[in-house]
Amino acid sequence: MTQTTVKIQGMTCGHCEGRVNAELGKIVGVTDVKASAGDSQAVITSDAALDAEAISQAVIAAGYRVLS
Repeated sequence: MTQTTVKIQGMTCGHCEGRVNAELGKIVGVTDVKASAGDSQAVITSDAALDAEAISQAVIAAGYRVLS
C-alpha cells in the first residue's frame, strides 16, 4: 500500500471533501481517500504509486486545484 498526500486549494466544507473523495476514488488502484477541507489536503491510499497527472485531473474534475 502507498499513501500520497496532495495539497488542494479551494475546499471549504464537507461537500467539497465529498466531491474530491469521489473523483480521486475513481482513479484505478485507489483504495481509500480522505479529503480534509480544514487541512486543505487529501490523503490517498493506493495499491501502487499514482500518476501525478491523474491526481491533478481528478482534483480539477471535482472543481479544485492541486497546489505544488
